[in-house]
Amino acid sequence: MNPFAGAVLLALTLCTAAQADGALKDVIAGTHRTPVFAARDVWRHPYETLNFFGLRPDSTVVEISPGGGWYTEILAPYLRDKGLLVLAADDPASDKPEALKSLERLKSKLAQQPALYDRVVLGVFAPPAKLNYAAPGSADLVLTFRNVHNWNLNGDEGVRAVFASAYQSLKHGGVLGVVEHRLPAGRIQDATSSTGYVHQAYVVRMAQSVGFTLEAASEINANPKDTADHVGGVWALPPSFVNKDVDREKYQALGESDRMTLKFTKP
Repeated sequence: MNPFAGAVLLALTLCTAAQADGALKDVIAGTHRTPVFAARDVWRHPYETLNFFGLRPDSTVVEISPGGGWYTEILAPYLRDKGLLVLAADDPASDKPEALKSLERLKSKLAQQPALYDRVVLGVFAPPAKLNYAAPGSADLVLTFRNVHNWNLNGDEGVRAVFASAYQSLKHGGVLGVVEHRLPAGRIQDATSSTGYVHQAYVVRMAQSVGFTLEAASEINANPKDTADHVGGVWALPPSFVNKDVDREKYQALGESDRMTLKFTKP
């Protein structure tokens, strides 16, 4: 390659990356975000986390179990023009009232701001029975935030089934990004992860068991003050405060949970 042409190509690549970087910062700082969500950036580090996972504006991204849409508020507008966001959400045919209510809340949120959410695609995520939320080999990234403990309600096979569905959905070279509440290695993780905390080694083992390779682990979302031994489990901490006013000031001072941030790739 001509050295001059190579230098130009490098400059253009760096410029494009800087533009994408700035666009993500702009979305995170956007006034469209729910104020109580944005106030939690100090604990959830969305910019650093999404950069670590390799998000690009032209990515096809699956977000598993978006919940109230904390990350959806960032991902949807960032991906709207060049990429695609698929939300692996609750099943509209579910016989569980709480699942139907959750889905209706999500749909209502998306409908309130069509200029941001009109291109979001809804897929069905109802483990272990319904996991075909994205076409095989279609996604650049599959992201999940604080959900692995929920899948453990169906045992190890339930966790493997979800990871296998993510593996199937990803392109070769695609990334599975996992953020989860972290249980200290010396503590016992019960069969259903009832405290909401999970061993990092367990998550790695489950992902590797379906074919993923662990590319990197980050301490972006670590909180060394979290002892992970609270009455009421992880939900004693903010934002849940399951114990209400009991030790609320202590939990407020501790902040949100200690979390692993893991980047897996599909070979």
